[in-house]
Amino acid sequence: MTNAPLLAQKSPAFSASDLAVEWSLVTNNYMGKSVALNELTLTNKGKKDFPASGWTIYFTSSREIFSNKGKGDIEFAHVNGDVFKMSPAAGFKGLKKGGRQTVQYETNGSSFNLTTAPGGLYLVWDARPDKGYALTNFSTGSFRDTTASYKTPADLFHQQAATKDLDAERYPKILPSPVSYKEGKGEFLIGKNTVIIAPAAFNREAAYLAAEIGKLTGTAIPVMTTGPFNRVPAISFQQKEMKEEAYQLEVKPDDIIISAGSGAGAFYGIQSMLSLMPPATWKAAQPTIAVPAVSVEDAPRFGFRSFMLDIARNFQTRKELMKFIDLMALYKLNTLHLHFSDDEGWRIEMPSFPELTQVGAQRGHPLDGKNNLPPSYGAGPTTGKHPASGFYSRQDFIEILRYATERHIQILPEVETPGHARAAIKAMDARYRRYMQEGNREAALQYLLRDTLDQSVYSTAQYWTDNVMCVALPSVYNFIEKVVDDIVGMYKEAGAPLTGIHMGGDEVPNGAWEKSPLCQELIAADPELEVTDDLWYYYYKKVAAILKARNLQLSGWEEVGMRKTREHGQYKLIANPRLANEGYRLHVWNNMVGWGVEDLPYRLANAGYQVVLSPVSNNYFDMAYHRSPEEPGYYWGGFTDVDKPFYFIPYDYFKNTKEDAAGNPIKPGAFVGKDLLSDFGKTNIVGLQGLIWAENIRSEERLEYMALPKLLGLAERAWAADPAWATEKDPTMAKTYYQHAWSVFANQLGKRELPRLDNYAGGFQYRIPPPGAVLEGGQVTLNTQFPGLQIRYTIDGSEPGAGSSLYNGPVQTKGTIRAKTFNTTGRGSRTVEIKNP
Repeated sequence: MTNAPLLAQKSPAFSASDLAVEWSLVTNNYMGKSVALNELTLTNKGKKDFPASGWTIYFTSSREIFSNKGKGDIEFAHVNGDVFKMSPAAGFKGLKKGGRQTVQYETNGSSFNLTTAPGGLYLVWDARPDKGYALTNFSTGSFRDTTASYKTPADLFHQQAATKDLDAERYPKILPSPVSYKEGKGEFLIGKNTVIIAPAAFNREAAYLAAEIGKLTGTAIPVMTTGPFNRVPAISFQQKEMKEEAYQLEVKPDDIIISAGSGAGAFYGIQSMLSLMPPATWKAAQPTIAVPAVSVEDAPRFGFRSFMLDIARNFQTRKELMKFIDLMALYKLNTLHLHFSDDEGWRIEMPSFPELTQVGAQRGHPLDGKNNLPPSYGAGPTTGKHPASGFYSRQDFIEILRYATERHIQILPEVETPGHARAAIKAMDARYRRYMQEGNREAALQYLLRDTLDQSVYSTAQYWTDNVMCVALPSVYNFIEKVVDDIVGMYKEAGAPLTGIHMGGDEVPNGAWEKSPLCQELIAADPELEVTDDLWYYYYKKVAAILKARNLQLSGWEEVGMRKTREHGQYKLIANPRLANEGYRLHVWNNMVGWGVEDLPYRLANAGYQVVLSPVSNNYFDMAYHRSPEEPGYYWGGFTDVDKPFYFIPYDYFKNTKEDAAGNPIKPGAFVGKDLLSDFGKTNIVGLQGLIWAENIRSEERLEYMALPKLLGLAERAWAADPAWATEKDPTMAKTYYQHAWSVFANQLGKRELPRLDNYAGGFQYRIPPPGAVLEGGQVTLNTQFPGLQIRYTIDGSEPGAGSSLYNGPVQTKGTIRAKTFNTTGRGSRTVEIKNP
């Protein structure tokens, strides 16, 4: 026995780096079912044998894997969440040097891109169960499926063919579109002699503008409260009686005047002035900047213009978050909905509960949950590695709040409860164990989030089996009060506005609480509770009371305002009249075509709930751009390119819905019998939101790729008035109006906004769309989604680069034509290939 610890510490004889793993898709629609057949090939590239037993390989999969226990040499099984494992069965003989073993397994649904590949593979030896060894030699093989219909270069070409290349005077130099925009003659030159004149009410905005100009010119610009005696080039602020966030901007050769009734309006006048500057302004400091003469009157359509960023599933650094705050400010979005807690992570330090980040912000191995969460979303075995692990300290978050407040952006924090709460549950379990070991049972139970005797069986949409708080526990409400007070304290110290907190409410699965003794005791004792589902209303009334006592509004996902009922023997969710007058604000995402809830946002608004339109149909930016093996992202909610948020019609999105979640054209009659938005319901639509869920966002580059340019379509629709095509009843005229509006928007992006974002705030790695390509009449014709971007090509089959031939017209050369789209920095899209025989 004395040698056991020494033996356990020995390094395994076989090195994990010598085991190569390749994943391939074999086929979708396997055996005529909604199942994909996958294949893993294990290859021993080392000098020692890989053993026949004594090991387990853990990995994550976005698709549920069906267990094959007893059906092969290698067995697959579910662990929890998206974590699965494979282990040797009796028939596995091991791998000799150079040996290879192929194993197949089935997953639910269809695989259309490389996002469905497994991730974070690591090896654990039975002799050392607490240690994981990353399998770094992992690759993806071919997509062999011939049944899938992918978007081809020809499809892209025809989709983009109607977009016109417009002259500069035919589109505004400001995005989102102002209410009134008129270009004048001449330009105002910002230089070393320019001064800023602002009343005390706009001191903060004037200081912001001076700092921005200083970065662009390298010269400090003075700020004065009254004008100088001698006439000099001046940017002046004037306070007038105007609507909140409204502004006027007058640019003339001798001065610039920004008028507003509030600091927010003055700030948006500044952003419009910055938008007028040439896109290359941010490339390098320059002594003078020309601002073209314009006259602008402007105000937003919606008062709530939001971008939701999930930093729980995968974390983003403080620097990247501040970069996105700058991006939001430029395009006049005013709310950052920060989804900082979920099953897979808690990302903001709470002084009352250090365990939330000590345990809840770390992912890796081992899987016992004592010191870290499981290695979800490709985290691998090692804790502390970005982006799976990480959090903002209290001071970090206070600095982020101050930064956002300076830019008139309110951060809406989301504490995901009572479901999607596994990170918090496990963190409080760690606290419970610590106090129990100290013999302090009272302290151990004070903030416990689960019924330790609960035998409920359930599985969430993400395959978790233990992620729901026990709403019968008084300690749950103790916990929520403490967290809310910690949040309030950070906002107060930062001087940042806090009007409400988002308290989650998403995806509590059937079966939760059913076999919790504490929940069933509460139902029996409380006359207002009849069935388990009534616990939902019990919980949110108590949470709302906690927030109300602190003058905060409760926000939540749509389920907060819904109740389960039986209809023809089936469970159905309906708008809950019991809570409609409580002042809850619902962020409604579920308008999935084909799920029977296409009208849900409108039903909830018509019922009296405040609704933030957050539609999966158009505004889930983590969805893949289109169906292609190379395009990353999920697609369960459809495919989302920048046109989706751009053509969304808030008050009548049935009119703009063109395809279902599979990308197929909408069938006639798809919305027959669905509720339209009433005039009363319109008064309850408080704003729009674009969303990025971060399961597959494992780098800053991927975040920027998925968000941009989609976020610009959101900004346009949230700020600008209803366009003509949205209200036109004649379908032919509506199509004509839309195509013109799209051409304007596409030219703005290709010629102004994307070139600006090449350098703005340090530059963004936005998605550069690949060119469309067709072979017609013996020649290859190419086009791009956004006029102004360059297309370069090769005719010898080599990879196009920034110095390759510039496309100016059809290519008649025979052979393999390869083409890419390039931006102003020489960064390119993925390559398209077409053969001219």
